Amino acid sequence: MRIAPSPTGPFHIGTARTALFNLLFARSRGGTYIVRVEDTDTARSTKEFEADILAGLEWLGLAADEGVIAGGERGASGPYRQSERGARYAAVADQLRAKGLTYPCFCTPGDLEADRKRREAAKLPPRYSGRCAAIAPEEAARRVASGEPAALRFRVKPGIVVIDDLVRGRVEIDSETLGGDLVILRADGSPLYHFTVVVDDVDMGITHVIRGEDHLSNTPKHILLFEALGAPLPRFAHLPLILNSDRTKMSKRKSQTALADYRAEGFLAEALVNFLALLGWSTGSEDEVLSMRELEERFALAHVQKAGAVFDRTRLEWLNGQWIRRLGNDELLERLRPFYERAAAAGALQRTATDEEIAVLIPLIRERIPLLSSAIDLTDFFFAGDLRHDAATLVPKRWDVDTAKQAFAAARPVIADAIGEGERPLLDAEDPLEARLRALAEASGWKAGDLFMALRVAVTGKTATPPLFDSMRILGRGRTLANLDAAAALLRAMPQGQGRHTEPSE
Repeated sequence: MRIAPSPTGPFHIGTARTALFNLLFARSRGGTYIVRVEDTDTARSTKEFEADILAGLEWLGLAADEGVIAGGERGASGPYRQSERGARYAAVADQLRAKGLTYPCFCTPGDLEADRKRREAAKLPPRYSGRCAAIAPEEAARRVASGEPAALRFRVKPGIVVIDDLVRGRVEIDSETLGGDLVILRADGSPLYHFTVVVDDVDMGITHVIRGEDHLSNTPKHILLFEALGAPLPRFAHLPLILNSDRTKMSKRKSQTALADYRAEGFLAEALVNFLALLGWSTGSEDEVLSMRELEERFALAHVQKAGAVFDRTRLEWLNGQWIRRLGNDELLERLRPFYERAAAAGALQRTATDEEIAVLIPLIRERIPLLSSAIDLTDFFFAGDLRHDAATLVPKRWDVDTAKQAFAAARPVIADAIGEGERPLLDAEDPLEARLRALAEASGWKAGDLFMALRVAVTGKTATPPLFDSMRILGRGRTLANLDAAAALLRAMPQGQGRHTEPSE
């Protein structure tokens, strides 16, 4: 089994899913999972993209058993980068030439473009005319010897090519639909994808080729090349396409596909692997949260679906939340630390959070964050100096400004008496502060929820936070009262009657 990414762009979701399925199948069969790099597209391939791919594979736990890894290669069938295998491709091309299975093609780009336009005008699909196939071998050899540029074409034999696909069953494709004889070497001697991938698969003993459905039309060409080389055919399995929510094909142009973007948002590797495994494969049960070990034990190509797999962002976030909650406090701290550091560096936090501060917050937020990055928006007020309030959110819907002023004045001494400086949160314990504020609300004729929301916004500047009373204890008496006083001052500066809400209660 192998994954053979091309380093012409960032590591993306489709490649990650294909790599995962290859690894899972290899593990289920006691096989070897190989990573090759298809970098013969020298104009677009870069070392930066290769490094991104290898780093992404390693982060997901999909680094190679054999092949290219970050920092080098391992295995006895290398080199595993196509750019380093030119001599091997030339030798195999000579073998095919000696069998009469190839011929030099002297068509210029202009010739080929004119042919394409003629077929297009006739509403015919693209196809090579075959004009150079009829040149006598002696004449072709003379022209090559004279220095005339010539590509090398593989003769595509007529007939039906049968694919015994492990996902789609028997697929029959007429070779007439393949576009004519296939260029395997350009005029400058550089090899093309269809040729290199087959030579590599033969040399590396690949027994199963698991790849996306979009490669299905390429497979007949590869089968014909395997047969021409006298090599045994691998078994093919074509995975369903990954679709957007509107069931259009997921693509780099209109979808978020780069794996690094998901990592930067705070998705866990465990959650992404879990999610990708379920994109086109069924567990056969109601189980959804599965570790890599569980996936390896249960994976089977028989449960891979034919229909496209919809990329459901909501489901991915739900899975990520499940995996966040599986982490111990120390491990979650390790995962969160870089997000707090980057937020401070970018100015999203007014100061850097210490490990101790993050550790205190973890029990309050672990059940509330779908992404690691969500922790920043949820807790940034803990690391603020002067809190900036939004006057529009300070007054609950059923209140007016005067009611809010009265509530802040009445709640202040209760809060001052109930909490100390830098207290630890009480978490699930009964909080006397909450009980006293509920009593205040009842005695004043307010709904407790309205009072708590007004205090939440006053103390934190936000409408959504970790538990309010635990947050107050972490902030401490001084900061809590200072924030409350600032909110009260803002209300006093508002004109009489402003902020009255008439919406019905929710």
